[in-house]
Amino acid sequence: MHAFDGHVPAVVLRLDRNPFHHGTLGAVRSLGRKGVEVHAVVEAGGGPMGRSRYLHALHPGPDGGLDPEAPETLLECLVGVSERIGRPSVLVAMDDLSAIAVARIAPMLDGRFRIPHQPDGLPARVADKAELSRLCARWDVPHPETVIPASGAEAAEAAWRLGLPVVAKWSRPWLLPAGAGLRSTTLVHCAAEARRLYERTQEAGSRLLLQRFLPAGTDTDWFFHGAFGRGGHPLLAGSGRKELSWPVRTGLTAVGRWLPDPAVEEAALRLARRLGYQGILDLDFRRDENGCFRLVDFNPRPGAQFRLFTDAGGLDVVQAMYLDLTGQRVPEPSGGPGRVFVAENYALLAAVRGRQLPWRSGAVGRDAVPAPARSPEAGSGSARVSGSAAGAGFAAGAGAGANGAGGERSGGPRPGGPRPGPVRVAPRAERGRVEAAWFAADDPLPFLAMLAAFLGRGAGKGARALRGVPAHGRRTARAVVRTPRQRGRDLPPSATPAAPVNPAGPAAPAEPDELVTR
Repeated sequence: MHAFDGHVPAVVLRLDRNPFHHGTLGAVRSLGRKGVEVHAVVEAGGGPMGRSRYLHALHPGPDGGLDPEAPETLLECLVGVSERIGRPSVLVAMDDLSAIAVARIAPMLDGRFRIPHQPDGLPARVADKAELSRLCARWDVPHPETVIPASGAEAAEAAWRLGLPVVAKWSRPWLLPAGAGLRSTTLVHCAAEARRLYERTQEAGSRLLLQRFLPAGTDTDWFFHGAFGRGGHPLLAGSGRKELSWPVRTGLTAVGRWLPDPAVEEAALRLARRLGYQGILDLDFRRDENGCFRLVDFNPRPGAQFRLFTDAGGLDVVQAMYLDLTGQRVPEPSGGPGRVFVAENYALLAAVRGRQLPWRSGAVGRDAVPAPARSPEAGSGSARVSGSAAGAGFAAGAGAGANGAGGERSGGPRPGGPRPGPVRVAPRAERGRVEAAWFAADDPLPFLAMLAAFLGRGAGKGARALRGVPAHGRRTARAVVRTPRQRGRDLPPSATPAAPVNPAGPAAPAEPDELVTR
């Protein structure tokens, strides 16, 4: 166990109104177990996290929520929290909106809170998906091929050129209005759908991006967590693989495993160093068909599964940042790879919906780890990446950069890059313990509260289903169930309508749940 002085209080901030955000609970437990006085600024009641024995006090967030472009209400809220605590505290932002808003008001919080120094509105820049695309192209970080259309016609044409289906993203998802029916990320199946989305740009509050779709599969979804000191110096970092996600294949990590991969780690460390990043980050990667890891998302805060990256001495990225901001020495990380993280509620949904257990998903088994293939561009360096050949250089395609084609296009595939090595089985020494998101023997109440709320939501949805569905839902269900013969049985053969010609091109087949909700 490393030395840890918890004399400075900590404030965990979450503006996202998700009561099942298990990352917030993880931060409360992580610091509380070290004797830190932990406060939380969240929605009223705090959800299951508010029942934790390690939470000293719960404070309500800004009245009426927060306007992302006017964070003055958050400043007023945090000043009030600071006055109630009575001494400077470490501030930990747990969601993108919190990180962006705190960075904007950081100079006015000086003396009240200890906050990582982020120059020039850095959290907003890296969370902006259009800006991230340009940064990846500039610094040769592999990224999905991206087009930022300037009109509806350009959006439709780009969708065809990238290849349907394509991924549509709003550049600044934190600006999306509540209740508008707009999602931060959408899988677009036809060019007309891309045009319609572009026409809602003003309503969305930010630009639309279209990206080449990278199919999900076994061993394709990876992530990276890191805590960094000034100048992008790594304090603790590691890479991992999603075994299950919710929603299936596209969402957050329901089950993840800490697996070192030099390609992911090298790309992430290089990007943090170039940015001069300080604080905690969470990056998402997807491996393409050529074995190249492509950065798909940059979150300037801890990921919900950050407790996966806990070393043998109990050190995680939140503790590492706390030690750094309070002037304490951050110990060298030891051990950790092989650990498994399980978010119990989402893992259950993912296993049922995906009809698979996390370690029964194809050829890559429970303890399979891709053996990296060294790239000709491999270099040398040093980094505090636990359990990995830190700085070993690019592998599995990290050296095949995001080939920016100029203008508003980046991340094109580069054929002939290094392919991933053979799959190896992790030695028994690398198979670590399981970290549960909710259940903890020393803090059981949040798990019980989550279980009650989760089952309550399920019962409510079931009751609404038994009472019937809206009229448009009934029409959709009938349209799906009826056969073509039934739909045209009242027409003579010559009058049976021909299949309409789709000028936007053929649409990809929708999944059953998409048919019901369309």
